[in-house]
Amino acid sequence: MKSLYILLTLAVVSGAVLPIQAGLNAKMGKAVGDPVYAALISFVIGSIGLFIYSLLTRVDLSQISAVGGVHWSVWTAGLLGAFYVAAVIILVPQIGAALTFGLVVAGQLTFSLLLDHYGWLGMTVHAINWQRLLGIALIIAGVLLIRNF
Repeated sequence: MKSLYILLTLAVVSGAVLPIQAGLNAKMGKAVGDPVYAALISFVIGSIGLFIYSLLTRVDLSQISAVGGVHWSVWTAGLLGAFYVAAVIILVPQIGAALTFGLVVAGQLTFSLLLDHYGWLGMTVHAINWQRLLGIALIIAGVLLIRNF
């Protein structure tokens, strides 16, 4: 049970750093004059950080050879991440962090329901039910409140 609390805390902290990252990336976008260039800088710095972490924690890098057997579609995850970061860099200065991330969460949860319901991408099947739909409706209501007030 203790490890569950650690994982839940990690999830909350991970979510909390996203608006910070977005704000900093938006500043970089303004500084360099291009949100895509700012996203590139963010990914390069993140990649360097992950590489250093891998070296310090002695990650077994010989596993890299396994990526050759991965279906091509799996590689698109990096493109989706780049799209997300660039979109947030564009959106945060225009509509604000709260509305941006309210909409991001609404989109994430809505599509996550579909992933769970159909078991896409190897997800464990969890059928859509009225409680899950109510959860999405409450998220959307929250987004509307943020937008209008």
